[in-house]
Amino acid sequence: GVAMAEGKTWFKVPETIKVELIGKPNKWVTGKDVILDLIGQIGVDGARYMALEFAGEGVQHMTMADRLTICNMAIEAGGKCGVFPYDAITEEYIKGRVNRLVEPITPDADAVYAQTITIDLSKLQPVVAFPHLPSNTHCINKIDKDIKIDQVIIGSCTNGRYEDLVAAAEIFKGRKVAPFVRCIVIPGSQDVYDQAMKDGLLDIFIQADCAVSTPTCGPCLGGYMGIMAAGERTVSTTNRNFRGRMGHVDSEVYLASPYVAAASAVLGRIAGPEEV
Repeated sequence: GVAMAEGKTWFKVPETIKVELIGKPNKWVTGKDVILDLIGQIGVDGARYMALEFAGEGVQHMTMADRLTICNMAIEAGGKCGVFPYDAITEEYIKGRVNRLVEPITPDADAVYAQTITIDLSKLQPVVAFPHLPSNTHCINKIDKDIKIDQVIIGSCTNGRYEDLVAAAEIFKGRKVAPFVRCIVIPGSQDVYDQAMKDGLLDIFIQADCAVSTPTCGPCLGGYMGIMAAGERTVSTTNRNFRGRMGHVDSEVYLASPYVAAASAVLGRIAGPEEV
């Protein structure tokens, strides 16, 4: 009411955590692994009322899809936002998408940060967030090889971009989803759906026995489609795995990249892409 009457309000300027990315990621490491690793380090409230600023020479190895995934999940660490520098990758992405003058901004030379965290991409392995928090993270090479699953969700606002579907298709090509696993692929938009269809990705998913859905938020928030029963487990490329998020309160959601999700669908257990 005060805001309506006065026509103004106030906001605290958030402090910033600088995340320095160094090194070059290995074959199966994606932006999803970077953000899950970070959340695992600082917790779901580690950036509360702060901005996450990503910098360093490792940024050049992050595609726009990687960057969008990372910024999408900044809130899972409590962050107000995630920010990447404007560079050639950004320039290429906005061509044809932005029809106004773009004025790139960069950090001041004397910028003050609340904290600086360094992530060596060359040492990073695919990461899986176990129930029931995005911060409950484990490297794929340290995970028990006998965690059976019932369902896989690939897509959503977090990992439903064309590059994500390409990654999943790379694993699914010539393979089948385990007979006791249901796998649902959800393109992030109609444009992604259209491109995936034209490039034959949907054929690969269907031949692998996946169900391909229209773009939707259904299973991620427990709305419809892919809702779990008690005791079931899902490996999902979505952004949250809180208790009851995707169905029954006694079900479990494991967050992972499209590579890990697809490999898990094929093997019927939580698995890394190098295992298929």
